[in-house]
Order: sequence, then C-alpha cells, then structure tokens
Amino acid sequence: MKPGPVGIGWREPHYRALLAERPPLDFIEVHSENFFAEGGAAPALLLQAREQYPVSLHGVGLSLGSACGLDPWHLQRLAALVERVQPLRVSDHASFARVGSGLHANDLLPIGFDDASLSLMVRHVQQVQERLGRQLLVENLSAYLAWDRDDARAEPEFFNELARRSGCGLLLDVNNLVVNARNRGADRAAAADAACAWIDALRPAIVGEIHLAGHAELPGIVIDDHGSRVSAEVWRVYAHALRRCGPAPSLIEWDTEVPGLELLLDEAALARERMAA
Repeated sequence: MKPGPVGIGWREPHYRALLAERPPLDFIEVHSENFFAEGGAAPALLLQAREQYPVSLHGVGLSLGSACGLDPWHLQRLAALVERVQPLRVSDHASFARVGSGLHANDLLPIGFDDASLSLMVRHVQQVQERLGRQLLVENLSAYLAWDRDDARAEPEFFNELARRSGCGLLLDVNNLVVNARNRGADRAAAADAACAWIDALRPAIVGEIHLAGHAELPGIVIDDHGSRVSAEVWRVYAHALRRCGPAPSLIEWDTEVPGLELLLDEAALARERMAA
C-alpha cells in the first residue's frame, strides 16, 4: 500500500523559513481564521505558499454544535478563502462556541453525543458543505468535561452516524483520544488501549486525515497543548490507526512553545517512517 501524504501545521514563526527553505512536505495546514482578511501580508504569504505546497484549511471557529446556528459572516469568509486557495481539505471541530445572540466563547467547548446534538451537527455540517461545495472533515475534540445524558451515544458511533447522514468525514486526532483517556484516569498504556478501541469502533472509510501532536502532563490533568513532541503512546495509537484505516494524510501540529522548523520536520519524518512501515 502506498504511504499517504505527511505535512505540518504552518505557523507564523515559520512563515518565512518554509518559503525560503522549501522542505520536502506533501502539504501544509493553516488555521483558516488567520487568513480571513481580504488583503494584507498574511493572505499574500498563504497564496505564495500555495504555489509551493498543497494547502489544507483547518478551522477553529465554525462552532458546528452551537444551538444558535452558524455565524453567516464566518461562513462567508471561509467560503471566500476556499475560493482563493482551493485547498486539499477543509476541516473544523465537533464543538460549540457561540451562544445566545452570538456571544463567542473563544474556545472549543464539548458537545453532547445524543440524538439532539447529532441532528444539529448534521444540519450545520450540511449547511457548510453546501456553501463550500465540498466535503467537510470534523475533528474529535479533547474535552475536560462532558454532558451527562441518559440517551448519549458512544463517541465513535456518533461520528459514524454524523458521516453517514451528512456526507462529512472525520479528522481523527489520535492525541485527543489519548488525552481524554488519561483525564478519565487511565495510565499511559491503558489510555493507548482505550484510544485503539475507540478507533476500532469507527467505520475506517470516514477518516480523511489524522492529526498528531504533543500534550502536557500537569498535576491532576493532561492538557492538549500542542507544545511538545508526539508521545510514545500517541505514536502507538497512530500506528494502530494506520493499520485500521489505511494511510490517511497525516499532520504534525505544534502551536505553543513553537520550536525551530527542523524539529517539526523531524516529527514529520517519524510519521512518514511509520506510514511506510
């Protein structure tokens, strides 16, 4: 089986270095909202990068699970960016942030995995896909609390049904799976086992991309901070995901304490090695 593409998240500290050095990457991924402006330096840099690499757009603000509906301005700006960049993939999170009359929490808050939430997500995902004219990938969240619902579905079942009913795909974040299992009390080995079981419950065909990142272990909590190398247990879960779902496009994310470009490229090389294996 041919190895799939591997890329890195392109963040501001590496804007110039990537364009100057042109390292061998299959794609780069940016946060959509950072490039919503119609003019200025950032959009110009993105279009310059688009001449060198395929680009994937990863959003954090669509708020697909908000009961007050999607923000028309946000969706319009995303559609305009998609038209300009013609990205490989477009993604956002299974979360909510907008409440009431449009107040934005500026965070990725967890949704409930029940039928009401599923229907809402299906409606919003379809609305986005119709506006963009393409499939949306929806990422599983790292969450530090959960809704207590008697009618809750298992999370993998929720994503299977969301994909079936809306036509979307899943952006599988394996680090988030490990973080969530650790915060439920599992040790490192048990967390990796739980994450692998989560993946086994998925329909493999819905996985359109995989995210890899580091996390921080603090007293009493594990934080998905994207601020370190990928941990051994996350690499183990990644290898399982490749066996289960095939060589999906894979991305190294690093968003805090961002190191030199060389370290991200080294992590990407490790992902490529596991893909080839």
